[in-house]
Amino acid sequence: MEPLLTLAAVTGLLLLLGALGAARLHRPAVALRGGLAAMFALTGGAHFIDMREQLIAMVPPGLPFPGLLVTLTGVAELACAIGLLWTRTTRASAAVLGLLLVGMFPANVYAAGADVPWWDQLGPRTATQLLFLAATVTVLVRHGRPARCHGGS
Repeated sequence: MEPLLTLAAVTGLLLLLGALGAARLHRPAVALRGGLAAMFALTGGAHFIDMREQLIAMVPPGLPFPGLLVTLTGVAELACAIGLLWTRTTRASAAVLGLLLVGMFPANVYAAGADVPWWDQLGPRTATQLLFLAATVTVLVRHGRPARCHGGS
C-alpha cells in the first residue's frame, strides 16, 4: 500500500507545483517520473532494509538463490529510480522497471497465496501492479515528446 501512496502523493505534489508555476513540472509525464522515482526508491530500499526477509520469502520456491534475486532486483529498482530523474536515461529506466514489474509478478502471485491483508490479496495486488506498469509505460512513451498545444492560432 505504501508504494501506491508514495506514487500518488509525490506525483500529485509535483503536479501541484507545476500548476503553481514550476516550469519544469508543468508536464504530467515529468511529475509522473518523479512519483515513480520516489516509489521505486522506496521499494528498492525495502530490498535491503526492513522488508528483506519478507521479500526473500516471496520468491517462488522453484527459483534459485532467493537472497541474490532480491538483492539484484533491489539494486535495479534503486538504479532505475535515479535513472528516471536523468533525462538521458529516463526511457531506458522506465523500460527496465516495466520489465521488472512483469518479471516479478510471479512472486506477487506466490505471496498473495498466503494469509495476507486485503490489499495484498491477488486481485488488489494485480490491479496495483497494472497501475505501476501503466505508469512506467506512460513515462516510456511520453518522455521527450513536446507538450500538445491546445487551441490558439
